Amino acid sequence: MAGIYIHIPFCKQACHYCDFHFSTNLKKKQEMLLALEKETILRKQEYEGQTLSTIYFGGGTPSVLEVEEIDKLVQTVFDHYSVANDAEITLEANPDDLSSEKLRSLSKSKVNRLSIGVQSFFEKDLKFMNRAHSVEEAKISLTEATELFENISIDLIYGVPTSDSKMWQQNIETALSFGIPHISSYALTVEPGTALKKFIEKGIVAEVDDDVAEEQFHILISELEKAGYVHYEFSNFGKPGFFSRNNTAYWQGDTYMGIGPSAHSFNGKQRSWNISNNPLYIKALNQSRLPREVELLSQRDRYNEYVMTGLRTMWGVSLDRVGKQFGPHFRNYLLQQAEQHLVDRYLFLDGDTLLVTRKGKFLSDGLAADLFMLPLEKKN
Repeated sequence: MAGIYIHIPFCKQACHYCDFHFSTNLKKKQEMLLALEKETILRKQEYEGQTLSTIYFGGGTPSVLEVEEIDKLVQTVFDHYSVANDAEITLEANPDDLSSEKLRSLSKSKVNRLSIGVQSFFEKDLKFMNRAHSVEEAKISLTEATELFENISIDLIYGVPTSDSKMWQQNIETALSFGIPHISSYALTVEPGTALKKFIEKGIVAEVDDDVAEEQFHILISELEKAGYVHYEFSNFGKPGFFSRNNTAYWQGDTYMGIGPSAHSFNGKQRSWNISNNPLYIKALNQSRLPREVELLSQRDRYNEYVMTGLRTMWGVSLDRVGKQFGPHFRNYLLQQAEQHLVDRYLFLDGDTLLVTRKGKFLSDGLAADLFMLPLEKKN
C-alpha cells in the first residue's frame, strides 16, 4: 500500500520553535492550490497499479484552507489514483481554525481523521511558543470534534521552559479527559534559524533542559500506558485500532508521495524532495515541471534508514530482514555495533528482533546512530 502527503505551506503566524516550510502570506493561496492539483495529476503514473491507503494533509497549517478547498484536493486524488475504500484521510488542524461550522462541514467531507495541534493546556506555554490559539479554544474544539469524529489525534510538547513536571502531568490528565484515542508528543527542540534559537542566544528565554525533557518523557509513557495507550513509536501513543496508518507506513518503509513545496517522497529505492520556495514551486508547475531533486539510495543508506525508523518503533529491527534485504555482512555488523548497548541494557533482543528498553527509549536516535554503517574513509 502507498500514501500521499500534501503539504499546505501556509500559517496564520510563525510558532517560535518551528523550522518547517511555510509562509504567513496567503496572497498566493489560490495559485498554490492549482499547483498542488497539477503536481498531483502529473505524478499519477508513479503509483500506477498501486492503491492508496492514506492521504495526509500536513504543513504549515492545512486547516487555514476552506473545507471546499480541501475537498477539491481530495477529489483530485480520487479522480487520478486508486484509493482504498477505508483509506485514512487526515487533516492537521489548529484549534482556532476549528469553528463549530467548520467541524460540521469537515465531518461531512472525506476527511475522517483530525490531528489537532494543541501543544499545551497552559496559556503561558502557548504564549512562549507563539501559538495562535488559546487554551479555551483548544478545549472547545476538542469537545466539539469528539462529538463528530471518532479518530482524533492531538499534539503535545514537553520540555517547555515555562512548564514543570507537575504542569506536564496536568497537561496529560487534561488530554486524557477528552477521550482522544491518539496522542503525539514531542520534546521541544531548538532548531537553527528559528525565533526560539535567537531568543536563547540573546538570553531572552531559558535554554531547554534535556534532563527535564527526559523526566517528562518518562511521565508521559507511564501515564499513557496506564490509560491503555500503546507506545508504538517514540513520539506516538495510540489506543488499539487507532495507530496513525500514515506514519506507521513511513516507519515500516512503505512508499509515499509528497505533494507541495518542501515535500519528500520515497519509492523504496530513491528519495526525492520538492523545492522549499512557494513562488518557484508555483512557477515550475505552471510550466508543467516537477521542481524536485532526486537521490538514489545506496544499500548502506537504506540499511541506515531502516535502523533509524525501526528502532523508534515497537516493531524494532528484524535481524532476519537485515540479513535477507542487505546481506549477512550488515546483519553481523548490526549485532557487533549493538553488543555494548545490549550489555548496558539500552537494547535487548526478543528472538530475532532488536528493540529499545524502557531505559534506552529517550536515547533512541542516538542508539540508532551508533548502529549506522558509515562510509569508509578515503585514504590519502
